[in-house]
Amino acid sequence: MELTVSIRKGLRDFELKADFAVKDEVFALLGASGSGKSMTLKCIAGIERPDEGRIVLNGRTLFDSKQSIDLPPQQRRVGYLFQNYALFPNMTIAENILFGAVGTAAEKKAKMHDSLKRFGLEGMEGAYPTELSGGQQQRVAFARILSSAAELLLLDEPFSALDSYLKWQMELELMELLHSYDDAAVLVSHDRNEVYRLANTIGVMNQGSIEAINDREELFHQPQTLAATLLTGCKNVSLARREGDYRLLAEEWELPLQAAEEVPKGLQYVGVRAHYLEYRQESGENTFLMEVVQVIEDTFSYLVMVRRAGSKGKLIRWEVDKGFWQSVQGKELYLYFLPEQLILLER
Repeated sequence: MELTVSIRKGLRDFELKADFAVKDEVFALLGASGSGKSMTLKCIAGIERPDEGRIVLNGRTLFDSKQSIDLPPQQRRVGYLFQNYALFPNMTIAENILFGAVGTAAEKKAKMHDSLKRFGLEGMEGAYPTELSGGQQQRVAFARILSSAAELLLLDEPFSALDSYLKWQMELELMELLHSYDDAAVLVSHDRNEVYRLANTIGVMNQGSIEAINDREELFHQPQTLAATLLTGCKNVSLARREGDYRLLAEEWELPLQAAEEVPKGLQYVGVRAHYLEYRQESGENTFLMEVVQVIEDTFSYLVMVRRAGSKGKLIRWEVDKGFWQSVQGKELYLYFLPEQLILLER
């Protein structure tokens, strides 16, 4: 599978500018609500029309504004899983699945029965969507896509309406479904953990533009932009300025820091993830005495809010195992900022 997208579309609050290429992988667009993720999928599917640009799937031009090509959705051969599943309420489950199937009547029926079995929907053929739970409706939507001739899956926040347990079960189902399509999919989500588990490559979308594209490990290690840093879950970010080739000042934390890599001349922010701070018993390079301001108990950890002792710096979040926190609680607290884990941002 090979998909190239280069489109522009004027929206109410910003212009959508989506430029990316996908080849034999699950590509994810990670962004906040209203950032243009779903609109990008709709343009690929043919539900919305870009103002200009080009979309090509496996050598077939789906849209080209210069050549006046705009294939209708039914000719694009993409499977779109909507947030609300978009099942036909007046059709039975069997009819919904058959609607998207291709082949002879016998082949369609065989695909329908295979899909019912695969997604645990046997015995529900005659039911209507309104008679099913949200999880069952999603499985029907998966079954309908699997019965179609789609060359590419478009997944629009596929688990947003599910509770945590059912979400995990359906995520496992989706992993199998993706393998059936040789991992040819574009996924949009605001859930960084979901994206990390499912995608090979991630593009961060902010206000209609894709700010950073990278493989998932590198993107989470060095997100490149402030928006990408926040969307990938970093809770600790400070304004910063360069003080030397490998030195910087985290201005809001009031901390002078040594970095493992050369500090960019245009440095604006520094970030560090809450689980990359390390406990120490004395001060040293990148190690500071901290004042504990607040301790918040989470399900399996404590979130310890600290600032540099004697300062009025911005609070820093430290996430620590419950047992370990109980063993050091009440002692002087020094925290070490690992140089190789500092996120250096120019924008």
